Amino acid sequence: MVIAGAAGRDFHNFNLVYRDSADHEVVAFTATQIPNIEGRFYPPALAGDLYPDGIPIVAEDELEAVIAQHEVDEVVFSYSDVTHEHVMHVGSRALAAGASYRLLSPSETMLSSSKPVVAVCAVRTGSGKSQTTRYVAGLLRGAGRRVAVLRHPMPYGDLEKQAVQRFERYEDLEAADATIEEREEYEPHLREGNLVFAGIDYAAILAAAEQEADVILWDGGNNDTPFVKPNLHIVVVDPHRPGHELRYHPGETNLRMADVCVVNKVDSATQEGIDAVLESIHLHNPDSKVVLAASPFQIEGDPEEIRGKRVLAVEDGPTLTHGEMTYGAAVLAARQHGAAELIDPREHAVGTIADTFAAYPHVGPLLPAMGYGRRQMKDLRATIRASNPDLVLIGTPIDLRRLIDLDTPALRVTYKLQEVGEPTLEDVLADRGLIEPAAALA
Repeated sequence: MVIAGAAGRDFHNFNLVYRDSADHEVVAFTATQIPNIEGRFYPPALAGDLYPDGIPIVAEDELEAVIAQHEVDEVVFSYSDVTHEHVMHVGSRALAAGASYRLLSPSETMLSSSKPVVAVCAVRTGSGKSQTTRYVAGLLRGAGRRVAVLRHPMPYGDLEKQAVQRFERYEDLEAADATIEEREEYEPHLREGNLVFAGIDYAAILAAAEQEADVILWDGGNNDTPFVKPNLHIVVVDPHRPGHELRYHPGETNLRMADVCVVNKVDSATQEGIDAVLESIHLHNPDSKVVLAASPFQIEGDPEEIRGKRVLAVEDGPTLTHGEMTYGAAVLAARQHGAAELIDPREHAVGTIADTFAAYPHVGPLLPAMGYGRRQMKDLRATIRASNPDLVLIGTPIDLRRLIDLDTPALRVTYKLQEVGEPTLEDVLADRGLIEPAAALA
């Protein structure tokens, strides 16, 4: 067997379904989306007794060669936020090379917890899942629940050291040598007082989290399905990209599984886009409750500093790249508050950042904050400096000034979930018995 992945879901599928199975031999993981993963090994300590030498991780481009070399019987597709067409292009390659092709169902790959579980997922990267997760965490904490956030895996470093990770303070991120991509997901939780667990071995991660929490809160990655079976499954839908909820894997699966669909960004989307995603929900998951939400941005600092300035907008990397969004909070803030110019950093891009622009040509006059390792962070800093802005607007989930010396004035722009009408997420949590109804608390 070969597991086609992107350093996350693929490892989880292996751990749960294949690691201890004498009937299967996984000869390789293939990898894409994440830089610098191929050429490494899934280490023996994680691979188990059946794999004393570990398992090689190779580039997805080598799929046919691996199938031929090992006479592979089956390829299992195990990554997220790609079109249905992409899934079947990989499938066609596997089939043509002589292997069968498989997708594992969520029920095969979800752990069971002894504690109540709330899962927050999305139909696409950049839908507003993270702010929704933090909002739900706040509701649970406000009801007196101890919350452990289990974050979708981001294993970009030493895989063995990242088997089980626990983050309570910023110092824990420093000790783990967390990348920008990891910090973007973990830091906002830490700032709000949430305990975060992540890593690779989610059975061990879940067991550790259950020792410290009353409720497990699954914080999904990309548009992937939950790793832990939820008592309440919340899925965020994006009316800025109507139709994507039916065209991307496994986002459509999330849409069809959801107990609650949060239609986010109703303050900035067109009515046509809102109506289209509402129609998708009603057609494909009519039993789902629907929560409407706005996603206003907030500027940390004086917005008047933006007016008349040459501005470089730095936005969340994955949202712009495989998420295919063409703007974020920083761009919106620059336009609303009278920036004289949005600098196009493409001509100034350095190293791996230039490679990112080449790989994702739809990204326009803004800078994706790629940070999968130290080299990308260095290249990001060099690109910002070479762009020579009057002002940097930071639209990433973390404050880049904590990691990069910008040498330029900067303001941070963030999103915050704001519910519109009823039902609310508080209503939904109360209906499931996860918190007391507001009237009872009053």
